[in-house]
Amino acid sequence: MAKNNNIQPLGTRILIRPLEQESKTNSGLFLPETAKEKPQTGEVVAIGDDEGIKLKVKDKVLFAKYSGTEFKFDGTDYLLLEVNDVLARLN
Repeated sequence: MAKNNNIQPLGTRILIRPLEQESKTNSGLFLPETAKEKPQTGEVVAIGDDEGIKLKVKDKVLFAKYSGTEFKFDGTDYLLLEVNDVLARLN
């Protein structure tokens, strides 16, 4: 069980800090904010107290596109989601 400041997920939930999408394409074009897709990758910041969670803090993960609850805390964007919404661990 890990904590991030004052946020502690409960049960099978995990706290993710979404990783921003590149603002430039491979061909060198810059994308405006409106053209960017919703992030699907993030870094695990805290995990719930369920013993069955196989993720650790600082793991990079791929999660379902429209899952979880987005919120801002102390100026940082977070996503709180069920561990079942995580599709893969990224190496």
